[in-house]
Amino acid sequence: MSKTIKLALVSALEDLTKDNFDKFCHQLLDRREAPRVKRNKVESKSRLEIADVLVSHFTEEGALRVTVALLKAIGCRNEAEELGEVNVQVSVSGKDFVEKHRGQLIQRVSNIALILDELLDKEVIQQETYTRIRALSTSQEKMRELYSGPLQASAACKKIFYDSLLENEKPLVKELSEKD
Repeated sequence: MSKTIKLALVSALEDLTKDNFDKFCHQLLDRREAPRVKRNKVESKSRLEIADVLVSHFTEEGALRVTVALLKAIGCRNEAEELGEVNVQVSVSGKDFVEKHRGQLIQRVSNIALILDELLDKEVIQQETYTRIRALSTSQEKMRELYSGPLQASAACKKIFYDSLLENEKPLVKELSEKD
């Protein structure tokens, strides 16, 4: 039976002892790779809340990779292997969606300010890029600039962008997905 990545993360975290969960949270805060997780997002949080933090910071696929690595780092190899073997199904790849619907997204995304804010918060774009894109006059120009720069960086950047589209442009994403 398959389950979502988030449910798999919650299940893996719930299986940890209190001591191992504390070690996991400590390792999460000590990560040096971007995006870094802030202390106030982790301290005194439940396992479910930590799973939410992981998914919101790293995307579902990234959260799975980070969690497996952190579990191995704290000596929870069995839990890491179990999580790595979870049969997960993701309905649509964010990277594929962002590439396939480039033209429609450039023309039709209207909540670009909210999306830019999220991309800045999740360190997909830097402050300088954020300011430059915000200064452009139309949504279409802003979207073209996103596509010509930050969205070319990696699949992870496209996935974060896709997740932001899901949150801020849900009707548009639904419409475009139904056309596939």
